[in-house]
Amino acid sequence: MNIQHNNMNTLHLETSPYLLQHAHNPIHWKAWNQDTLALAKRQDKLLIVSIGYSTCHWCHVMEKESFENEEVASIMNDHFISIKVDREELPHLDNFCMKAVQIMTKQGGWPLNVVCLPDGRPVWGGTYFRKDAWIDSLSQLHSLYQNKKETVLDFANQLNEGITILSQAPIAQQENRFNIDILLDNWKKSFDWEYGGYNRAPKFMMPTNLLYLQKKAVLHKDSLLEDYIDLTLTKMAWGGLFDTVEGGFSRYSVDHKWHVPHFEKMLYDNAQLLSVYADGYKRTNNNLYKEVIEKTITFIEKNWANGEGGYYSALDADSLNTENHLEEGAYYVWTIDELKELVKDDYALFSIVFNINAFGHWEESNYVLIQSIPLEQIANEQNISLEELVQKKITWEHTLKEYRDQRPKPRLDDKSLTSWNAMYITSLLDSYTATKNKSYLDQTIRLYTFIHTKLWSEEDGLLRTYKNGEAKIEAFLDDYAYYIQALLNLFEHTGEQHYAIEAKNILDYTLDHFLDSNSKFFFYSKHTKEDVITPAIEVEDNVIPSSNAIIAMNLVKLGVLYENTYYTTLATSMTETVLSIVDYPSAYSHWLLVDLYFQQPIELTWVGKDALQHNLDTRSQVLTRTLVFSTDNLSTIPYLAKYESTENTLHYICMDKACQAPSTNPLEIAKHTL
Repeated sequence: MNIQHNNMNTLHLETSPYLLQHAHNPIHWKAWNQDTLALAKRQDKLLIVSIGYSTCHWCHVMEKESFENEEVASIMNDHFISIKVDREELPHLDNFCMKAVQIMTKQGGWPLNVVCLPDGRPVWGGTYFRKDAWIDSLSQLHSLYQNKKETVLDFANQLNEGITILSQAPIAQQENRFNIDILLDNWKKSFDWEYGGYNRAPKFMMPTNLLYLQKKAVLHKDSLLEDYIDLTLTKMAWGGLFDTVEGGFSRYSVDHKWHVPHFEKMLYDNAQLLSVYADGYKRTNNNLYKEVIEKTITFIEKNWANGEGGYYSALDADSLNTENHLEEGAYYVWTIDELKELVKDDYALFSIVFNINAFGHWEESNYVLIQSIPLEQIANEQNISLEELVQKKITWEHTLKEYRDQRPKPRLDDKSLTSWNAMYITSLLDSYTATKNKSYLDQTIRLYTFIHTKLWSEEDGLLRTYKNGEAKIEAFLDDYAYYIQALLNLFEHTGEQHYAIEAKNILDYTLDHFLDSNSKFFFYSKHTKEDVITPAIEVEDNVIPSSNAIIAMNLVKLGVLYENTYYTTLATSMTETVLSIVDYPSAYSHWLLVDLYFQQPIELTWVGKDALQHNLDTRSQVLTRTLVFSTDNLSTIPYLAKYESTENTLHYICMDKACQAPSTNPLEIAKHTL
């Protein structure tokens, strides 16, 4: 057995960039595992579980202030067993500890610091602590545990009961009748009609909300809602939130106008936003949306490709400044002197386009590029052709990028996560049908091969994370949900049925290992007897949509394809239960997407030698509620097996389990909002 010693920091043995950042702290950090818990029990010491991620700015601040400090290290090493956790590697532990802190403090965030009993049950916690407050709190907790242990144990039991309640599945409310129109009217009250998004700062993009609201607007021809979506997509693309020089979105902006971002970039945000902008481009043919798609994919390919078909996770907000100190945003900001030197005679025009003025000023002498006026208007006012201004903007951005490339780059989180990579497959396919750029399809095939060969095994199922040739950590429900979703999208976009077969096999594996037989929802993690973490069922969207909602849509599609009523019934039950408890729809937008299909289900199937091309052409419009399939030869998938290939390509439309006669006339499709 691997006996851990208490007098050393063992994080150098890990692969997580976040854990490796802490490998040289004077604190005797351990990883979360059974050996560490056994050590705490043997020595009867409280656990400190400190959770963050590599691009977390305040995690870095607390490290510098406290975790690199010898006085802090002394109390932590003498009286506690200290565990560092990358929340992206162990999201179930993060969720568990976050619930504890939210019960105790009514708030949460990262860094997340929780003190637990030796068996892992939380007793106290919070987020960021200044050094003196951290030392004082730990001293009191150690004293309390030594002198009034029963009090601590009683509180742990009460807190654990609260966590258990928060971790349970929703219960259907029969008296609560779901009405999306009333909910949407209330939802609209939070919209920012000047800059888009929500009326608040800091300002998160919430792409899962935008994805639903845009599809809802198209389906029900809600022009006001479409205007809101266009306002939001335009202002986000114009703001410093979007890196117009190189592409890619930061996680959120600290202000209401999308100007100054919290500069880290995450794969999951950019993947989701690609799908939103793809729908936007399909709907409007707006070149700004296409520019966002192309720049973002180029950014991801150049900065995050891992060389094996997969993609890394994130870039940090912090990078080295001119004084060689880590500083948030140092890589991205500009001074007037720099800009004058770079764009030279065009500076006056450049400053109009990108607001090198009070509107675009950030702090000290730094500016963050932000647009506020359409290029058409500027071209007209400055007596220059639009084509010339567009070309100048491209040239300026290229010049700025070449200059910026000489700066120290932000730190890279070079682990590849299954769920985020699978999410990216879906967004690349959405971008492919929006722009017709086949290279995006080619990228998805390479990415699928990476996950299929590196992160899946018949014995263990999916694994969560990959780095340096090593895949590890049993996958969680979001990994399974997004990979099944990606496989189904690959099947729909290629017609190759092995993707659908693999999707069904992995869904069946998920049913065997994650489904709660009582509630008929899915646990977030496989629960094992030695796991001290309360098994949780999560149904609300956050910055990443609910994995239960993604699974529900997977069940819908595979229920149709395999004519499997168990899948369909389960998806229906899950969705109806969740919708019965919805009070604020922004937390349930992916369930609302499932409901778009349930309210008015349509299946459109193309059959014949050109079926796939017709399928892809259909996908060049926004799909809101319709499942679109194609087959050009005999299929073994039950729903498609009944169709015989013909010389002419036919389409079949089925609505609410009633099918129309096959047709070659595309006008039959045009009658419906798909």
